[in-house]
Amino acid sequence: MHGNLPGLLIVEDEKNTRDGLRLALEDKFEIYLASDATAAWNIMETEPIDIMLTDLRLGVDSGLDLIGKTQTLSNPPVCIMMTAYGSVDGAVEAMKKGAYDFVTKPFNLEKLEILLLRALRSRRIEAENKELKQQLHQKYGMEKILGNSPLLRSILEKIQQVANSRASVLIEGESGTGKELAAQALHQLSSRKEKPLVTVHCAALAPQLLESELFGHEKGAFTGASERRVGRFEEAHHGTIFLDEISEIDASTQVKLLRALGERTIQRVGSNQTISVDVRVIAATNRNLEQMVRDGKFREDLFFRLEVVKLMMPPLRERKEDLPILIQAFVREFASEDRKSVSGLTSDALDAMFKYDWPGNVRELRMAIQHGVVLARGNLIALSDLPERIISPLLSPNGQVSGSSEKNMNLGEVERAYIMRALQLSDGNRTEAAQKLGISRRTLHRKIKDYQLDKS
Repeated sequence: MHGNLPGLLIVEDEKNTRDGLRLALEDKFEIYLASDATAAWNIMETEPIDIMLTDLRLGVDSGLDLIGKTQTLSNPPVCIMMTAYGSVDGAVEAMKKGAYDFVTKPFNLEKLEILLLRALRSRRIEAENKELKQQLHQKYGMEKILGNSPLLRSILEKIQQVANSRASVLIEGESGTGKELAAQALHQLSSRKEKPLVTVHCAALAPQLLESELFGHEKGAFTGASERRVGRFEEAHHGTIFLDEISEIDASTQVKLLRALGERTIQRVGSNQTISVDVRVIAATNRNLEQMVRDGKFREDLFFRLEVVKLMMPPLRERKEDLPILIQAFVREFASEDRKSVSGLTSDALDAMFKYDWPGNVRELRMAIQHGVVLARGNLIALSDLPERIISPLLSPNGQVSGSSEKNMNLGEVERAYIMRALQLSDGNRTEAAQKLGISRRTLHRKIKDYQLDKS
């Protein structure tokens, strides 16, 4: 093995050809050999393959079929077909199946090596372009909603499904679960993304001021109205308005909001003029709005207008498998902000994070990591650096941490602990574990070998 060399899988049923290619190319590639399609597929399922060089005829198997099958992989290798039966038709068929190029036997080894390196460069450029597109999508999409748990993935899929609709969306969930981030994603993934996203925190304003905030007012409409003011609905014309803490609006404003949603018109306070507005409405609440309707505290007709589509943001305690991604993101953020070299948590600190129930959800986690980064004296956040409310449930009667064996681990040991935890939460599924850790499957595979976790 040659460390970080690109992986080349040679699929050839003739042993002499396989061995000759391996000897000729092993200085530039990490070589994997297979004599048939089944062996090749087994290798691709477990090993990081960048390029597959396959013969057209593999005994009873077809190299063309193998190339076609590789396209079902999440990260397929670049495929090059080799055959002694070269023809234009064969080359076209190979390209249709997804091949990068086509070579005929006997071939010049020097030219073959050049072709393989060119294919590798093409793969890297493609990967970079894909990453840039993902970054662009993330910048304007859902990048701030961190995690890969099934619960969160289902929410993100629903956001993508409904983002381009004009339908109103009601986002429910406990405080700190990311309702505002979901609203931002809905807007940024919609056709309205070039227009304003206007946020109104309904609980922050007195009822008499909220109506003016939403719909605007005319000069002299009430004491202190010294000039005309355009409301938030007008500001959001052709865009999106996000009504946070919608459950806190009073009965009078509920009536006027119902009209705005139903008729798509508003009237400024102190005016009889009707103004048409094209606004997509997203509302959020940390309360059970349906229960408030049953209790007579919220209008049923307004509730149905708001809840055309409902999103329920899950609490952090129900998606703890997302903790590693969230923790690392917040560590990087605050370490950079404070110009500290903190890179992770000790094993005991990480264990405490998993045992805690996070009533304040992601917002509380973020503040806990900031607390830890500020107090950390070395490269790692120790258990004693965490907020007391996280540590206190672990304390025994004598004030010591129950079962604690905290030690200062180096960065490699911390990374090993994260990987082990991700594998445990994924029941050994490496693809799922890689997603939880926010790394590629190939990187995870290499780290598992580096840390000898496959022997653990």
